[in-house]
Amino acid sequence: MTSCLEQRQSGVLLHLTSLPGPFKHGVLGEEALQFIDQIVEGGYRIWQFLPLGPTHSHGSPYESLSSSAGNPDLIDLRMAEQKGWLTEKDIEDVIQGDLCLATARAKAALHFWQEVEKNEHLEEKIKSFRQENEAWLEDYALFASLKIVHENMAWWHWPEGLRDRQSAALKEASHTLLAHIHQVIFEQFLFTEQWQTIKEHAESRGVQLFGDLPIYVAHDSSDVWANRELFTVNEEGMCDEVAGVPPDYFSETGQRWGNPLYLWDKMQDSEFSWWIERVRVQVKRMHMLRIDHFRGLEAYWAIPGHREDGIEGEWRKAPGDELLQALQDTFGQLPLIAEDLGLITEEVHILRKKFKLPGMKILQFAFGGGADNPYLPHQHSCDMVTYTGTHDNDTTMGWWQAASDDERQHVKAYLGVSDEDMPWSMIRSALASPAILAIIPMQDLLELDTQSRFNIPGTLNNNWCWRMQTMPESDDKCWTHSRPLNELYGRI
Repeated sequence: MTSCLEQRQSGVLLHLTSLPGPFKHGVLGEEALQFIDQIVEGGYRIWQFLPLGPTHSHGSPYESLSSSAGNPDLIDLRMAEQKGWLTEKDIEDVIQGDLCLATARAKAALHFWQEVEKNEHLEEKIKSFRQENEAWLEDYALFASLKIVHENMAWWHWPEGLRDRQSAALKEASHTLLAHIHQVIFEQFLFTEQWQTIKEHAESRGVQLFGDLPIYVAHDSSDVWANRELFTVNEEGMCDEVAGVPPDYFSETGQRWGNPLYLWDKMQDSEFSWWIERVRVQVKRMHMLRIDHFRGLEAYWAIPGHREDGIEGEWRKAPGDELLQALQDTFGQLPLIAEDLGLITEEVHILRKKFKLPGMKILQFAFGGGADNPYLPHQHSCDMVTYTGTHDNDTTMGWWQAASDDERQHVKAYLGVSDEDMPWSMIRSALASPAILAIIPMQDLLELDTQSRFNIPGTLNNNWCWRMQTMPESDDKCWTHSRPLNELYGRI
């Protein structure tokens, strides 16, 4: 398969939870395989989605319980029925809401482990799976089990022995929570099996999977709990310093994200082994990755842990050059896209270009100013990925409907279009861009408005829940309009 960084190609942005299907959100099942077939009809060769880790209650894929684990809610339980681990009625009850996902997975896990005891081939597969993922799996399985028995309490509120990972406390918990641990391992095994089916089908259709790697990890995660010495957390597990950004034109008070920062000197002392193992998991799953907040690899904003905004803090240098070199030495040419949006310094551009990483351009940021706006298509270069908008933007139709008169006039003059041409004039512009890749959110291909927006940054409610109601057909406008455009602009 030709690398997406070697020739002009295009893709569709759609998170897995947005796939249609019988469950309350999309899963790793037949609908994912159908979607791969559908985007090929439109001339697209890349499927981009958001992080796949298990989420907290608010559902944000950027705040995960583990940066390596797969979200068990994405598992297609129909496979468990096919294997005899669940009944047809179990699946019906899950669909109807009479049986919760966790309970169904627990029942499937019980039957799975019973089969493992009788099936040498399956026993060997699960043994190999545990060995291949030992860098994160056992810690996460115990962490997730402890979260259950402590009613989802954050790990720094656990009893001291568990909070501080004292060996006697961990040994006792591993024994008493064995059933929970086995369920988590089963879930990760099944997630991996189903993901591999999707990846193999994608490769058979010439489609590459484009994942997302947040630069930071969640405070309440197995990553931090199991590796406290690598993060800015104190003896009580609280954050001495947290991540965010200072005040800018987006926010007068800056942004306090709350993630613990890395102790980069400790990372370097271990030759970035934690980062290497984290990336190893993802490059095994994906063909390419977007690294979120890339500028934090050159310099990051450190905010005192007690602050509730981003006003107070300081810029500190990060060893991004050394980290990326270590990753390149391990994996070869890095299949990374740098999210370099916002106020970016020349040092960040130099770092990105040194490792030949494409940056990002968003067309919704391009209009309403002068010809020197770097997001305008004539300012794009081949080492870029162009988007009409991302998961954090409004849909293009929603953006257009809320645009100012200046923005609208600029769009019409620049693109030579009228109101009726939206959103396809923006899609056409993205596909025509000099950028090596062009990514179009599925909501734009479906011509949807603000009601279909996926996320509003800085808010907690009603995000991450938009979903396609049905799978588009091969002759639907989203594909029949896309294919000739992809052909016209050399992206097939």
